[in-house]
Amino acid sequence: MTLRKILLLPFNIIVAILILLDEIARPVYRPLAQWLASLRLVEAAEARVAQLNRYVILVLLAVPFAIAEPLKIYGVLMLGEGHFIRGVVILALAYLASFLLIERIYHAGRDKLLSIGWFGWIMGQITRVRAALTAWVKDTALWKAGVQTKEALWKAARQSTGALVTWWRSVTQ
Repeated sequence: MTLRKILLLPFNIIVAILILLDEIARPVYRPLAQWLASLRLVEAAEARVAQLNRYVILVLLAVPFAIAEPLKIYGVLMLGEGHFIRGVVILALAYLASFLLIERIYHAGRDKLLSIGWFGWIMGQITRVRAALTAWVKDTALWKAGVQTKEALWKAARQSTGALVTWWRSVTQ
């Protein structure tokens, strides 16, 4: 292992933990984020952001990012120290800021932001790490068991719903 890899190891570990947390939280916040993105006010704000200079967009992205990302780490530390409610609240607020504010700014200014060389490189690294972690997690027995359990639960829910609808129709007719 090279010195550079050794020095980057703590950074990679932190990024890996945050990416895994993001991937776990993504299905929860996705409907809210999609609803927010569909609001006219948000669409207008995104259009305005997209017209700005790439470095202005970077500052708009950096300010909430510089607050939310350390809060995620702090929330994880609170959980680790046994402060469950405080940790969950801090994580929830940090993720809410990330998903609803930072993600919208990034989405609006993505092309201009990626034209900044070092920023594009960092995003490429994050994308690479995220893809590798996602592939690794999805290859684990735990993930596969979770997917099977989810599918079984959905199947049972559909069957129960179908039976309930059939029963309701027979009772009401």
